[in-house]
Amino acid sequence: MKQNMKTSPDRSTALHFWPEEDRPREKLEKYGADSLSDAELIAILIRSGTPTLNAVDLSRKILQENGGIAGLGRMSAKSLQHIRGMGPAKVMTLIAAFQLGARFAATEALSSKSQMTNPRNVAMRFGPPLRLLNYEVFKVILLNSHNRIIRDIVISRGHLNASVVHPREIFKAAIDYLAAAVILMHNHPSGNPEPSREDIEITRKIVESGKIIGIPVLDHIIIADRDFTSFADRQLI
Repeated sequence: MKQNMKTSPDRSTALHFWPEEDRPREKLEKYGADSLSDAELIAILIRSGTPTLNAVDLSRKILQENGGIAGLGRMSAKSLQHIRGMGPAKVMTLIAAFQLGARFAATEALSSKSQMTNPRNVAMRFGPPLRLLNYEVFKVILLNSHNRIIRDIVISRGHLNASVVHPREIFKAAIDYLAAAVILMHNHPSGNPEPSREDIEITRKIVESGKIIGIPVLDHIIIADRDFTSFADRQLI
């Protein structure tokens, strides 16, 4: 006599067949966000997978193939859309989520009224959004006479060189906003926090210009991955 056996659903390809307590959304609601893996959190954002991979498995695959959360956070929209199963809506949702996370981290680190006297404070305040970029950005942080932030201004985007990072652009902004001092900052998408020869040369030129104008350069901070380098700490200024 032929036994009628009920086959269990394939958990790897159908989230709605998973036990309720294992589904990412329900797990988040019941146990909190800390209980979810990186793949599960991303699965909630992208919502669906492919015909052969559910959202969790797709998220896990994306993380494994792109350097984890840090690598994924730095991917461009164009690169993300080349991943099978990642349409424009999913891509924009991910990019927005990473940017919000970076801004939250920066806001939580220090308020905009905090004194910028410690390189670590500056890196905590301005570093998170820069760590998400896969291209270089050079910015100047304008300070008042109490070393409090007036504002930060992007001077250039792309590969840094003396032609695009010129003292006149930096000190024009400083003069326009009546800054008493400035801090320079740029990121190294490579993850290497060590200053290049060109970084040092550009900094020296800007520092000398600041001495002539009467607006000191307090530091130049390089943001790289989870690390940073302070020119002031290294006595390069």
